[in-house]
Amino acid sequence: MKPSLISVEEIGAPKPSLISVEEVTKSFTKKGAISSKDERFNVLGGVTFELKSGSFTSVIGPSGCGKTTLLRIIDGLIQPDSGKVLFNGVPVTAPPSKMGFVFQQFGLLPWRTILKNVELGLELRGIHSSKRERVAKKYIGIVGLRGFENHYVHEISAGMQQRVGLARALTIDPDVLLMDEPFASVDEQTRQILQKQLLQIVKGTVQKTTLFVTHNVDEAIALSDEIVLLGSCPARVKEVVSVDLPPDRWTYDIRSDPEYGRLWQKIWKFLENEIMEAGGFGSVAPQST
Repeated sequence: MKPSLISVEEIGAPKPSLISVEEVTKSFTKKGAISSKDERFNVLGGVTFELKSGSFTSVIGPSGCGKTTLLRIIDGLIQPDSGKVLFNGVPVTAPPSKMGFVFQQFGLLPWRTILKNVELGLELRGIHSSKRERVAKKYIGIVGLRGFENHYVHEISAGMQQRVGLARALTIDPDVLLMDEPFASVDEQTRQILQKQLLQIVKGTVQKTTLFVTHNVDEAIALSDEIVLLGSCPARVKEVVSVDLPPDRWTYDIRSDPEYGRLWQKIWKFLENEIMEAGGFGSVAPQST
């Protein structure tokens, strides 16, 4: 009697990460400051990390280190010079249908109502109008904007506009949510409220794997299960920091937790060192005498 074949799944082999970023590099051409000769500016110098299913992961690093560029490569909006991004084990060469993107500048259409803005992703996918409206209203309610469906963009606050952008991204039921400094344009009070609402949504109501770009240390700690520390250009991953704080952290003030203070000091020291090693802000190279 021949032995039966055992599948990989049956022996409990680990599943691939939801997203794998493997040795991604990217450079851009810029005009030379002195000569007319173009120069290549290396932004990403071989970025590697994995995004675990169900996690909330933040990416933080010095200003200008390529965080937004990295996010756009992951979403397939631009292509890397080398390396690759895998989504569910498949190379990303164009924006995947199961990735949602929330932009820093909201990206809302001022001539559309809130309802019609939230419907946009479904409309582009050819979903029937009756289903579009039903799904859009569901997520408008989830982000706390029920009653504002027929308002226009200029009639609501910046914080509300960002929630519209989040609702629009969620309507396509993405496997992963990409967010590029989404709260950078709002005041600090609104920012902290939006952070708690976001966690309640992606960790509770709809449970989405989230990759979040920020330059704010407090925000990274408050939201994340893991924090990817990017170094100065050409950026590489210097460390992936685990955040050992309770998952329902929107229910209490994490800033009073000793672990929060330890993480804040660690991450801020990393950023300070990276900035100073790159020359600091506005530093001038010593002149020869």
